[in-house]
Amino acid sequence: MDVSRTRGTWNTPATWLVGAALVAVLALTGYVALGGSDDDGNGAGKDGATPSVSQSASLAPTYTVPDDWTEPEHWAALPRGQRTDRYGNEVGFPHTTEGAVAALTAANTTDVEGERTLRDEQLANYHSYVAKGDQTDQNTENVELASIDADKEMHQKMGLPVGSDLPSGAYVRNTVVAYKVIKASPDEVSVWLLAKVTQKAGETQKESVSYTRTLMAGIWEDGDWKMSSHALVRASQQTAGQPKPQMAVPGDAAFNEHGWTAIREAS
Repeated sequence: MDVSRTRGTWNTPATWLVGAALVAVLALTGYVALGGSDDDGNGAGKDGATPSVSQSASLAPTYTVPDDWTEPEHWAALPRGQRTDRYGNEVGFPHTTEGAVAALTAANTTDVEGERTLRDEQLANYHSYVAKGDQTDQNTENVELASIDADKEMHQKMGLPVGSDLPSGAYVRNTVVAYKVIKASPDEVSVWLLAKVTQKAGETQKESVSYTRTLMAGIWEDGDWKMSSHALVRASQQTAGQPKPQMAVPGDAAFNEHGWTAIREAS
């Protein structure tokens, strides 16, 4: 699909899909569930985190991708992980800023179709990409319960029976298309991710397209990049009081104006 001619909205009913690992971190730290604008959150998490942590996935009014293509000024082919873990996820990313972005992008990528459920995706990403200090028995239970609720909501939004496999031709996908680094050090990176959400309820149904902007943060731990609740709090503090980069997809002139880097498919 030609993104320069795709029409979509920023305001999507699929906010439960954004950042499976991010959902996990929010669930395990007791923060408010994803949804709503990160500009209007006014409650702090139970650990006193700033409001924007609990509202890390942001939405904006209806957006129409312009017909005229403006070439992005910055492109990146993010590195791949060195191996695939037992959950089917790429891991073992390089100890570089782009390696951190690649890991956070992988953690924010979701593909639900057929027998694969949103619960499967969120639990796999939790185990693959969340720092071990945040992985406890209680947190694992919290994540599983949150993912079950999210899966139910996904089915309801698509008009499908709760607990059923998605029918032929149905899918929900979250794909990161761009990023903007907030702060980078050798062992911690914070970043804004811009993702495209595509949803289709069946072969004959119309595909809907929407976009999200998500605050993410990772730390270098045991030879790989991992999401951390502490890093996410620091990322929120780093961006407090600063304007968030406007959501604009590759091909929109505003994409360059707001400092996004487009992601190329790695070979």
